[in-house]
Amino acid sequence: MSLQVVSAVSNSSLLQPGFSLLNFDGHVFFFGQKGWPKRSCPTGVFLLDTKQNELKMKPAAFSKDSCYLPPLRYPALCTLGGNAESDEYQYIIHGGKTPNNDLSDKIYIMSLVSKNSKKITFQCVEKDLAGDVPEARYGHTINVVHSRGKSMSVIFGGRAYTPLAQRTTEKWNSVVDCLPSVFLVDFEFGCCTSYILPELQDGLSFHVSVARNDTIYILGGHSLQNNTRSPSLYRLKVDLPLGSPAVTCTILPGGISVSSAIVTQTGDTEFVLVGGYQSDNQKRLVCNTIVLEDNKIEIVERASPDWTADIKHCRMWFGCDMGKGSILLGIPGANKQLISDANYFYILRCKGAEEDKEEELTAQTCSQTSTEDPGDSTPFEDSEEFCFSAEANSFDVDDTDTYNEDDEEDESETGYWITCSASCNIDINTWVPFYSTELNKPAMILCSSGAGHWVHAQCMDLSESMLLHLSEANVKYFCNEHVDLNKGLQTPKKVVHLKKQPMKPLRKKTTMKLTTPAKKSFLRRLFE
Repeated sequence: MSLQVVSAVSNSSLLQPGFSLLNFDGHVFFFGQKGWPKRSCPTGVFLLDTKQNELKMKPAAFSKDSCYLPPLRYPALCTLGGNAESDEYQYIIHGGKTPNNDLSDKIYIMSLVSKNSKKITFQCVEKDLAGDVPEARYGHTINVVHSRGKSMSVIFGGRAYTPLAQRTTEKWNSVVDCLPSVFLVDFEFGCCTSYILPELQDGLSFHVSVARNDTIYILGGHSLQNNTRSPSLYRLKVDLPLGSPAVTCTILPGGISVSSAIVTQTGDTEFVLVGGYQSDNQKRLVCNTIVLEDNKIEIVERASPDWTADIKHCRMWFGCDMGKGSILLGIPGANKQLISDANYFYILRCKGAEEDKEEELTAQTCSQTSTEDPGDSTPFEDSEEFCFSAEANSFDVDDTDTYNEDDEEDESETGYWITCSASCNIDINTWVPFYSTELNKPAMILCSSGAGHWVHAQCMDLSESMLLHLSEANVKYFCNEHVDLNKGLQTPKKVVHLKKQPMKPLRKKTTMKLTTPAKKSFLRRLFE
């Protein structure tokens, strides 16, 4: 095993714990960036190039018939092979966490459409499922099993937010283990079926799963309910006859107490287990070799690489499998609070020297992984994430096609957790919902002063009825700091006084003349 340092070109800050790597045609692609995608790369998918020991990224495009793929952290990821005559395959992406800390319950299928020297195009399709659809979660795994000429995907584990009926103000955004149910997903017919097995009693997350034919082995993992990393080892066997599928579980000895470990495949039946945590505050520096045979698994300890002093003494590390025995590892720099991009990155090659030389001649591939923070076994928030900076310049394309974050707007100025005003008291670590419409993020409203900026409705002392009225009415709103300024800048409108014209009478009034008795007598005799 060899450990090689790679340098990061400082232009962007996208890599964070929970990212994923995909492999298409021998090239590694990165997705799950920090923050929402920006105009330079609206897909959020980048080609990851490690030539000359430098990390560089080139934006990738989606086809016109593709759906939107959010930058998901800690999703479940696996490959779905095509027919036997073709080597093409697709990636299945399920669940994960968005930059707003919302959990996703959607399943995406991603495939490569076209690739040339200047543009890479993917197709991303959202798959509709029916039946026992898994709830939104993260930190889980998905694998594909093959039995009797059929294929199905198996989803297990993960974490989810506490149900609404059980939430309290103090623990509104807390997470719990998902029920230890096994989900079978048939993508051909779009249906899901859940199975409850007596051998699986506690929920698991950030565990390791490897599959071979009709068998899946689940190793390690962390349980929030018991706050333990038990040395568990389960074998799931899936039988796919013509009728209903059958799922059985067997508890095996010889497990490992570890969470958030990374697995890379080095042979047809051989895998290498690297990294992870053996306790809340202790990394696991021991490596293991996993050998899968027919209905049998063997786990043995192997020689570890010469870890650097920075890796040994750092509090946390994160990474992902690059495929073919290579792993990308990242650790935070010493001055992470002062320099957001102060990270160190390594490529760990688990094969021999001769095989490593062959790997350098070909692009790296990838497989699934999960990453977890060591502290309280909960996902890192944005304030605790560490990112590398990379400049896109791959396939010998012009610099005009490279990604440059300097052209983008500052993410901190457009997020939900900004300091909107001098009196802002919204803190991501202590915030609790104030309005009934809030769930995982505070309600915001646009101030129309100048170019416009977003402010928290709670900081503006807006009542819920007023907030709903402003959101529905087509009126401009000015925050507390700009409402007086806006009034002072307005020129008073000149009031035109209307002259009230007297109304003309409908008919002219005439004075009534009184008739005397003598005239009445004369008129009577005249007409007689």
